[in-house]
Order: sequence, then structure tokens, then C-alpha cells
Amino acid sequence: MCPKIKFFLWGTEKKKSRQFTGHIFRFKEFKLQLWGGRAQVMFQLWGLQPSGVPRRSVLSCHAARCWNCGSLRRGNVFFCHQCRALQPPDRTHYFSLMDCNRSFRVNTTKLQHRFQQLQRLVHPGFFSQRSQTEKDFSEKHSTLVNDAYKTLLALSRGLYLLHGIKIAKETDYEMDSQFLMEIMEINEKLAEAPSEAAMKEIESTIQAKQKECTDNVSRAFEQDDFEKAKEILTKMKYFSNIEEKIKLKKIPSR
Repeated sequence: MCPKIKFFLWGTEKKKSRQFTGHIFRFKEFKLQLWGGRAQVMFQLWGLQPSGVPRRSVLSCHAARCWNCGSLRRGNVFFCHQCRALQPPDRTHYFSLMDCNRSFRVNTTKLQHRFQQLQRLVHPGFFSQRSQTEKDFSEKHSTLVNDAYKTLLALSRGLYLLHGIKIAKETDYEMDSQFLMEIMEINEKLAEAPSEAAMKEIESTIQAKQKECTDNVSRAFEQDDFEKAKEILTKMKYFSNIEEKIKLKKIPSR
């Protein structure tokens, strides 16, 4: 074969080889990028961070592993994926635990369903034949689920959204005089309620006012108007106190 032709063919093959090598390199680089993304997600699920990345809180290796078999825990799960042992409760906010969006508007039917679902999962009665450690964990889980469910009811849910800041006592919070007069009149009517029909009328009035307050405080949270939300929640606390008085009056005296 002519030397020029051989040189030309050799150069063509070398060029193709470089192109093929480049494709392989780019493919490997793409795989590394994919792995990097997956690794970061897995680190987050395990409660860890890659080296060199700042983190707000540090979890020990022990906290991220199953207490029973030592397997690495996968995210916020109740049971070990290897030995199926019940794990200790994780630090999580109530909205996440109850599978709700962090908002004042909560689907109460869905909330109740989630509560029942979790109670069937971690109720201490289901762990009577398990180890003492799992019995203790089930007690803690059950208490946490109960607290979360009660907290995400209307009034306490608003307080929880305000980062746990308690509403000032009624006598310490400045309310407009017209509202206070309205509360006094309702209390007087309740104290003098001569019949069950009169008490039901007061109860219906309070329920309507609570619904109005619920709508207003939802809008306040959506607009990040936390001062307004606190003011409305304080009004809801007044109405809630009246509701408790109505319940007590319904209980027959011995």
C-alpha cells in the first residue's frame, strides 16, 4: 500500500479514537454528576453531609443506625428495613409527621386519617411481645403522635405556626373595647341562659364567629402578617373559653 494512503488511514483512525475516547470521558463525567446528585440526596436522607459542606446540626453515626442490627437507617422511617425493629422517634415538626403542608389550612379529615394510621402502626398494644426497648419507643411514638394531632387543631395549630410563641394572657393583650364588650355580653347571656334552646343559640353564634376567625387567620398566615394572626388567635382563645363553658353547662350536675 502507498505510504501516503497508509498515513492518511492511520490519521483517520487516530482521530476516531480520540473522538471515541472523548465520548467515553464525557459519559463518565455525566455518570459522576448523576452519582453526585444521588449521593447528596442519600446523604440528606441518612442525616449526613459530604465532607466540606457546612451543616446546621450533626447526627452521630449511632443516631443514624438501627439500635438493634446496626444497619444504616434510610430516612425518617419507623422500622429498620433489615430487622424490622421499631426505631426511636426522630426530631421532626408536627406537620411533617402528620403528612400535612405547613399551613394554617389543614384538611382535618386527612389529619384524622393520618392520626389513626400512625396509632395503628405504633400503638403500645401491638408491642406487648416485643423487646423492652421497642415497648419504650412505642410509648414515645404514641405520645408524639397524640401531641401532634392535638397541636394541629385550629387554635393550637396557629400557635405552632408562630414558632411556639404563646399568646399573651387575655388581661395582658390589648383588645379593642368593642370586642371586649361583645365577650362580656355573651358571657352574661350564657350565665343567664334559662333553657337549652338559649344555650344552643349562643353555641351557634360562637361557632359562626370561630369559622370567621379561622378564615381570617388563614389569610393572615398566607400574607405573612403574623401580628394580625396573633391578634385573631387571641380572639379565638376568648371564643374557645366560652365554648368550654358551654360544654360544662351541658354536663348535668349531681
